[in-house]
Amino acid sequence: MTEKKETVPPEYDVNAKWDACLDLTVRRFVYSSLGGAFAGLLLFRSPVTRWSSIALGAGIGIGSAYTDCSRSFDAPSSPSTETSVSQAADE
Repeated sequence: MTEKKETVPPEYDVNAKWDACLDLTVRRFVYSSLGGAFAGLLLFRSPVTRWSSIALGAGIGIGSAYTDCSRSFDAPSSPSTETSVSQAADE
């Protein structure tokens, strides 16, 4: 009654890649939004421009996370081409 679990090589483990991408996207979205909010408080007086700086920061964070995630899904992981997504999965 022992179940045999198959181990999946890391380059084919899609669930781990999705988890790492989701974690990376949330972190970059939050940190860049906070950076945009801080810059908006320092540089702008109008609430509209402050909100737009937060939106710009959020867009930059999501865009950079999308770039790294698409790179990790397109190419198989090899020791010479490590991306920040595979490094985030190790954390």
